[in-house]
Formats: sequence, C-alpha cells, structure tokens
Amino acid sequence: MNSEAILELEGKRYSLPTVVGTENEKAVVISSLRDQTGYITLDDGYANTGSCQSRITFIDGEKGILRYRGIPIEELAEKSTFIETAYLLIYGELPTHAQLRRFSDLLTENQHLHEDMKHHFEGFPATAHPMAILSAMINASSCFYPGLMGRANKERFEVHAARLISQVRTIAAFSYRKSRGLPIIYPKPGYKYTANFLHMMFSEPYQDYELKPEVVKALDLIFLLHADHEQNCSTATVRMVASSQANLFACAAAGVCALWGPLHGGANQAVIEMLQDIHESGDDGSRFIAAAKDKNSGHRLMGFGHRVYKNYDPRARIIKAACDRLLNTLHINDPLLDIAKKLEETALQDEYFISRKLYPNVDFYSGIIMRALNIPVEMFTVIFAIGRMPGWIANFKEILDDPKSRIYRPRQIYQGPTLRHYVPIDQRG
Repeated sequence: MNSEAILELEGKRYSLPTVVGTENEKAVVISSLRDQTGYITLDDGYANTGSCQSRITFIDGEKGILRYRGIPIEELAEKSTFIETAYLLIYGELPTHAQLRRFSDLLTENQHLHEDMKHHFEGFPATAHPMAILSAMINASSCFYPGLMGRANKERFEVHAARLISQVRTIAAFSYRKSRGLPIIYPKPGYKYTANFLHMMFSEPYQDYELKPEVVKALDLIFLLHADHEQNCSTATVRMVASSQANLFACAAAGVCALWGPLHGGANQAVIEMLQDIHESGDDGSRFIAAAKDKNSGHRLMGFGHRVYKNYDPRARIIKAACDRLLNTLHINDPLLDIAKKLEETALQDEYFISRKLYPNVDFYSGIIMRALNIPVEMFTVIFAIGRMPGWIANFKEILDDPKSRIYRPRQIYQGPTLRHYVPIDQRG
C-alpha cells in the first residue's frame, strides 16, 4: 500500500505521494512539488530521478539481476533468440509459433532498403564513421515511407517496428562495405536475422560467407544481451524524443547518436584498445593492474564497474562463457583474451577492486567475441545499436500507448548573471 512522504520547507509541511513498483522499488512522486512549494529537485545526471514508470526491464544492481519483462536474462540467453526476445520486449509476452512466424515474415519483407538510398551511401567519404552513417541513414530511410513522416502512428506501428529492426542491420552492413570500398551485398530471404547480417557483412559477389553455427549463435547472443537495459543514456534519449511525438525512425536515430558516445556504447571498443596497449607494451596485465590502482598514473581499467551494477554484471557471466566456447571451437589463441583473463582474475581477488565493487561488465568480453568474428573495432558500437533497437522500440511504444504522455521538459537551476542590459559595441571595454 502506498504511503506519503512529508517534506518540511521554510516552516511548512507538505505531503507528497509515493509509488511502489512490482519489484518493491520505491519513489516519492514530486510532479506537483514546484506548484506546491516553488522548489524543484536538483539531481545532476538523474542518478536518483525516475523519469517514467515502465513495464519493460528490471535491474537490481546490488544483486546483479537483469530481467526482460520479468524473465531472467540467464534463461533468455540459454533458451531464446534475439528475434524472439525482441518480440518479448516490444509486445510484452513471448510469441506463439504463429506470432513469431508473422514477426519473422515482416522482418524479411522489410529488410531491403529503397534502391535510391544507395546514392546516399555514395555521398559519404570513405573515412566516415559507421555510427555517423547509421544515424543519418536511419533518418534518410524514413523519407521513403510517407506514413512515417507525420507524427507517431499507432496503426502502422507493427510494420514500422519490423522495418526498423530489419533495416538497421542492412544499413549497418552497407556502411561497413562502404567504409572498406567493397561492393554491397543484398540480404537473402532464406537466412535468419543474424545469419543474414553476417552474410551482408562478409560475403563476396560470387562467394557466400561460410555461416558457422557457433559464430551465428555468438553474435545473436551479443544482440540479445544488449537488447535493453532500462533507462540508460540512449534509451532515455529515445523516450525524450518520442515524447515530442516524433516518428519511430527519428527517435531511433537520436538513440544512435547518444549511444555513439565513448562513455556509453563505445566502452567495448575502449576495452580492446586497452588490451592492445597492454599487449604491445609486453605486459601480461600485472603492471597495468598495479598502475590502475594509482589514481595519478592515468591508467584506467576499462570494462570494469557499472553505473547501475554494484555486483557482477549478469551479462558478463553469460558472455564470458560464450567467449570461451567460441574461441575453443574456432581454435583461436588470442593473446588479448589471455590478458583479459589475467585482469579479471587479479581484480576479483584484489581488495582494491573488491572494496570498490569493480566487477567485469558486459563490455569486457563482448569486444573479444567481436574481434574473433573479424568485426572491426569501428563497428563495435554499431553492433550494440543493432542489439539495442528492440529496447528502444519498446520504450517508444510505451510513450505512444500512454494517453497521459506529455512532452519531456526537465527543469534547471539557473546560475548565470542576474539582470543586466545591452551595451552598444563602441561602449564595451
């Protein structure tokens, strides 16, 4: 049963309602605080601010729990696929055979880009970052569907969602081919989602890429583990843009831009770069660990710790096991993996890292897997964006379906100059 919070300000008492989530998360509702008191709350970075009530993803960072629509990530990683999980996130329940078949058929029907979009790809320089191309081309793609250009459309949501999930991998693969000066490879209707992406990335005009099941499964798992993660920077961006009633593709393009930042989607790239630096220095990780504990050394242990998790990231446990299986199956001896294992083993036994709850996160091993799959470093964040698309779409849908939804508009505390007046330029010192 919900209770009330009592706030005392300037000698007056105010009663504020509270809300309790289904997992016993508690919040004080401050929607009327400014009207009642003249005050707002100040919370830099929104670390203690709930921006919405959502039914999609639950995280308990203290216990290392992640669930999509109530289902533990461990069960989905073992038993599900990325596309089935995408359906779960977007529509709230695991699909029946018929629902999954229809969803898969919609993905296949919408996987091709409008042929005129090839001209847009040609306009980018060879040095263009794939994330820049991805965000621009998602927006450009929407221009070829008149029904998308108005305000958010409930009636066509199913088709628009399938089109976005399907086309994002086509755009990503085309972006990679463009950056390497390679001819475009079109999707094959007989291939499933992740296999088709690998085909478009690595096939040659007269020689299809060999689709090894263990490779397809490893990449599908990366997509699944990244499919949603509550109100992170990019998801919050998508909801912010969606609140203005912008169309789905515009919201997703905004999410891509937020994800591009090195503090968000670029973390797995930073892990690989760290491991490469350690390897090139002739270190097995021991010297780096010692330096990372010295705050004046300038060395930071990438891939450890998380803004939310204060325990072992559950995705990291899953992906570490997948990483070991993949490299053993492919008979890959990667010195970077040896260094990664050394860093993990040392950090998990070192009081410095234990006391600070710096456990490996999902980025620590996802980069190793993508490296093993020959996915170049500049494409790592693009892979993250493909995986996160269902979560963005699910959050967009919550905004779309909420009849009480209104445009997001955070407040601020102004700290600039007080009233002053314009001075003509010839009188300025």
